Amino acid sequence: MRRSATLRGTKGKARLAVDDCADYLLKYRGHLRYHEYLAAGLPISTGVIEGACRHLVKDRMDITGACWGLEGAEAILKLRSLRSSGDFDAYWTFHESADYIRNHADLYASTPPTTILPLKLAGRSHLRLVR
Repeated sequence: MRRSATLRGTKGKARLAVDDCADYLLKYRGHLRYHEYLAAGLPISTGVIEGACRHLVKDRMDITGACWGLEGAEAILKLRSLRSSGDFDAYWTFHESADYIRNHADLYASTPPTTILPLKLAGRSHLRLVR
C-alpha cells in the first residue's frame, strides 16, 4: 500500500521509496527477530552475505568473455561452495560411492568383492586442484 501516492516531484518519489521500505518491514516484522539471531551467534549484517556472493558468484561468473548456461553455472557454483565450506572431500567420497552404486553395482553384483577395484585407489586423486 502506497500511503504517499498523491505526492508529486522529487521529494514525493523519495517519500514513496521510504514508504515502500517501511511497508515491507511492517509486513515481514514477524520474521525480523534480530535479537534472537544475535543471541544465537548468527550474522545479521548484509556485508557477510555480500562478501560470500562476491567470493562465490561474482568472482567466477563475471570473468571477461565467459558465457554461462544455467546448468553449467549452477554446477560450478555448487562446487565452489563445497570447496569454500571445506565440505568438498566429504562430498566427493559420497559422489564416488553414489556413482558406483548407480552405474556399477548391478553390473558387478555376481563378482566377488575382492576383484572389484576399491572406490578410492590409494594415492590416486580423481581431481586436480586448480588455483
